[in-house]
Amino acid sequence: MDGIRDILSSVEFNGLADLLELGGPVVLLLLGLSVAVATIALAKIIAFVSAGVGRHQPAREAVQLYLAGDAPAARRRASGPVSAQIVRYAIDASAAMAPEAARDATEAVAILRLHRLRSMTGLLDIIAQIAPLLGLFGTVLGMIEAFRALEDRGASVDPSVLAGGIWVALLTTAVGLAVAMPASVLTAWFEGRLESEEIAIEGLVTSLFTGALPEERSGRRGRGAHEADTVPTVPPAGPATGSPRPRRPIRSR
Repeated sequence: MDGIRDILSSVEFNGLADLLELGGPVVLLLLGLSVAVATIALAKIIAFVSAGVGRHQPAREAVQLYLAGDAPAARRRASGPVSAQIVRYAIDASAAMAPEAARDATEAVAILRLHRLRSMTGLLDIIAQIAPLLGLFGTVLGMIEAFRALEDRGASVDPSVLAGGIWVALLTTAVGLAVAMPASVLTAWFEGRLESEEIAIEGLVTSLFTGALPEERSGRRGRGAHEADTVPTVPPAGPATGSPRPRRPIRSR
């Protein structure tokens, strides 16, 4: 670690202009991608907070009220987070159409809402994949330039010239990795949250249409476990929801 610290401390830049001058257009492009990553991440965080991703208590309580036979109270409780909005739609749909059609319509709405929440996460994944390749491309171009300059010097070869050209060329790879790593972490985090949301909504919709009352488990499997884990129990009374049918996973991909 001390050796790496010494190397990094020996590389001094007077500003962004020096970094761009050494790295060339490849570094400029990578810096643009880094701005895009930060912008997308901020927009997704705001969208997740606004949609109430991860907040399922209102939806769970609405399902419990509906299965207990209090549909008006369930409609009033089903507001706020996206999961509660989907439950509200399922309650309204079940009152307006046959159970099979209501469930199909609810699943279609859930897929559409989750697809909107997933927008731009694919772009983050693309940036995470191409940033290291762009960095490597810049390194190859820098190595070509370094060896060309070495050839022009003929017999009077100075090893420091080659060494200087190599470290400047490797600069683009370092910048590419610096952009790709946070983009990859953010992509995995957003996808994990959406996967948990899909599972939670699927469980709530299934509970509403099959009459299995969701109850939160007392234990969690770990940090990645979601509050949507439920143990189905049969409610004492509730509105007719139609005959149960096999669960179909709700997927927005």
